[in-house]
Amino acid sequence: MPHTTSLHRLTLLASLCLWVTAAHAQPATATIAAASDLKFALEDIAAQFEKTTGQRLRLVFGSSGNFFTQIQQGAPFHLYLSADEAYVFKLADAGLTADRGRLYALGRIGLFVPKGSPLKADGGLQDLARALKAGEVRKFAIANPEHAPYGARAREALQHAGLWDALMPHLVLGENISQAAQFAASGATQGGIIAQSLALAPHIAAQGSFAPIPATWHQPLAQRMVLMKNAPPAARAFYDHLATPAAQATLARHGFGLPKP
Repeated sequence: MPHTTSLHRLTLLASLCLWVTAAHAQPATATIAAASDLKFALEDIAAQFEKTTGQRLRLVFGSSGNFFTQIQQGAPFHLYLSADEAYVFKLADAGLTADRGRLYALGRIGLFVPKGSPLKADGGLQDLARALKAGEVRKFAIANPEHAPYGARAREALQHAGLWDALMPHLVLGENISQAAQFAASGATQGGIIAQSLALAPHIAAQGSFAPIPATWHQPLAQRMVLMKNAPPAARAFYDHLATPAAQATLARHGFGLPKP
């Protein structure tokens, strides 16, 4: 009986050693918290990164403001790609990041109008003003400006055009810019202000028309990324990869402006 017990313990120990060895042999997964305007661009970049390096990434998309709050509360993210660099600076000032990060892209907003809408895709918003006066606008989509940078910039653009107060009763707020784009493209609203990077996606572009709003009508969408202090090698490698010409070219193809070197 003692011999059987000892053999059983040795078998368990050997199994444990094999499990630990196998676990260490697997590449670490890096969890990336990314603004939802990046969905299509970042999925393309991540797929190429994983194929080239064999390192795994877990992409989580949402509003930059919500991620900011979650990181403050200890959410286990390793790399944060914000659509507003102010959130990164606040986290850095609180000592929650490896450094103050770096710019990776410049965002753009515009008016998206679904097929069948009485609105025209007009970046100057003159037709939106006409439609409001004519009572043709029942619902209009933007991201929630309280925590989504694209929503905040949409509000600034509408204020610049003098349409914010008249449009407020008709607003449908997306939890993030991706949801706002879904509202606008689906025809659930007469239109919306969405990210250019989402409007260029083939399945969204096929559902309507898009016109950029002048960048001078709102504060810049300076998009900054930053590593957390506990970031594993895969997150650090992806952070560096996002600055490569190939990754930058993908961002540009998806409608982002590129920061100056």
